[in-house]
Amino acid sequence: MVTYDFSGRGAIITGGVRGIGLAIARRLAGSGASVSLWDMDADKLSESATQFPEGRVHTAMVDVTNAGAVDRAAAEVEREFGKIDVLVTSAGITGPTVKTWEYSPEDWRRVIDIDLTGVFLCCRAVVPYMRTRNYGRIVNIASIAGKEGNANAPAYSAAKAGVIGLTKSLGKELADTPITVNCVTPAAVKTDIFDQMSQEHIDFMLSKIPMGRFGLVEEIAALVTWLASEDCSFSTGAVFDCSGGRATY
Repeated sequence: MVTYDFSGRGAIITGGVRGIGLAIARRLAGSGASVSLWDMDADKLSESATQFPEGRVHTAMVDVTNAGAVDRAAAEVEREFGKIDVLVTSAGITGPTVKTWEYSPEDWRRVIDIDLTGVFLCCRAVVPYMRTRNYGRIVNIASIAGKEGNANAPAYSAAKAGVIGLTKSLGKELADTPITVNCVTPAAVKTDIFDQMSQEHIDFMLSKIPMGRFGLVEEIAALVTWLASEDCSFSTGAVFDCSGGRATY
């Protein structure tokens, strides 16, 4: 396994108590980073914190759709770690798997608020701290659905497409600094989020992956760790696939 030196680095991982977020947090902490896990599940925050070295983990209950809560949590991490070097936005939900014309406006707003607006609010809160120190790495977790559009997942597809657009925009805005902004577009990775989907939708996603299997959280974490490292210095506003061959562009 390739290792990177994150000693002295402070990282925020939203949705950091399970699935892809937790795998990324483990990988960064294993490379020396101090990690702040943001989530809305108090029990899982406490449980997950025990998996990290004492003194190098911070937890916060954060509703990423609430600008004030996000700003306060970012300020708390800045005080706790003395810096914010890395932001990984992994918090997200799938929403219902139904046709667009059957989708309720309430479900639409909830998915967009968490999966897209939440990413915007986290980037908005953290970038000023990174600009002060003239260094940073932002990695947004998008999805192959944002590039191709998944039938019966209109809000999720639209939100993840928005994350790709936001990543490109912010990357260009910060391109004259040593702060990079990139996103990852995984195909389906089997995590707890599958509990939100119908079996028909899960089977549909698997059928689209040429490798014939779902991704592993560790595989996504490996890619994100490079994107969050100092070695990734000439990629920004970019989209990195991890899709088992599904991506065609």
